[in-house]
Amino acid sequence: MKNFFITLALMLLVNIGVSQAQTVTDSWAFGFGLSYPRFYSVNITALNNDYGAYLSIQRNFSEHVGLRLRGGYAHLAGQWSDASLNLIKESTNLITGDLDMLYYLVPCAPVSPYLFAGVGGNYKSITNPQTVSPDNNKFGTQLNVGVGADFKFNPSWSFVAEFGYHQTSNSELDGAIIPDISKEVNGHDSYIVLSAGLNYFFDKGKPSPQCEPCQGMTMEMKDMTDYNKIEDMIKKHIPKEVIKEIVVDKYIVAISEDRLVLVGVNFAFDKSDLLPESYIPLDKSVKLLKEKPDVNVEIEGYTDYIGTEEYNQQLSIDRAITVKNYLVSQGIAESRLSTVGFGKGNPVATNETEEGRAMNRRIVFRIINK
Repeated sequence: MKNFFITLALMLLVNIGVSQAQTVTDSWAFGFGLSYPRFYSVNITALNNDYGAYLSIQRNFSEHVGLRLRGGYAHLAGQWSDASLNLIKESTNLITGDLDMLYYLVPCAPVSPYLFAGVGGNYKSITNPQTVSPDNNKFGTQLNVGVGADFKFNPSWSFVAEFGYHQTSNSELDGAIIPDISKEVNGHDSYIVLSAGLNYFFDKGKPSPQCEPCQGMTMEMKDMTDYNKIEDMIKKHIPKEVIKEIVVDKYIVAISEDRLVLVGVNFAFDKSDLLPESYIPLDKSVKLLKEKPDVNVEIEGYTDYIGTEEYNQQLSIDRAITVKNYLVSQGIAESRLSTVGFGKGNPVATNETEEGRAMNRRIVFRIINK
């Protein structure tokens, strides 16, 4: 059991920095993993040779709220002393089924903590009980509360670590019922569980518009270095009224009589810094502007729809300014250039696909004749 948790921890450290999963509005997930249960509030002494496992099916209704059905097995061990002070080892094999509501505190983060609470049923089989009859193996109910953390690997997988507290409906979990002066039995037994496992998201809704734009974009942006693919995307999405003669080459494409898209101008992840591949289309535009000294340009910055309105608005302005500064550094008069940001407005393609979002993260030149 110890080796299992160490292995999962190493997997987490290796993968958490490699990729991030994009938070979606709703999803279905199948989960599985191992657990370490332990008697908590009982009448016998808890031992350490406990183990367990679980399977779950989970429905996330939104970025914050989910409902989980979880079935588990737990082997809990303890010991008690008989009249001769001999230590007797007791074990309880517990089969459980729980229905829990989950609330994610920071759903957009790569590591998302959550709270859960719910109810469940259990069936116990007890070996060497102290006072309960060996045949008294029966069903019971339990209340569940706990905390956990969801570590996103990629859009389909996440690592889950969780701590849960479970209180049963009677005092028979440990096989020992000690009479109490004030009541017939001494309350409710309880146990705790530390678990770790994986969730596989087999059905996902639309990307969340509430989350910051830093999720899920790195992998998409690398595709922008394939200029042939970008050119095909441009041709697929540009309006039919394109003025062909305005097209300089595959790096600069007209989408109307007075607007040119700079194909392949990319920025660092969640920043306004230019990536190396951006200089090819930018240098092409420098050449074009030097050949057309009677033309002024308004540089328009756009983003895709992932992230808040305010964040994307400022990011689009910053990226437009970055392009302007580069053009000025290459000899284009600053008086010929102006900047404006449109955030995630005026999309030229669907935001529901990778290609569409890549098209919408763009720099456009609006031509202004002197």
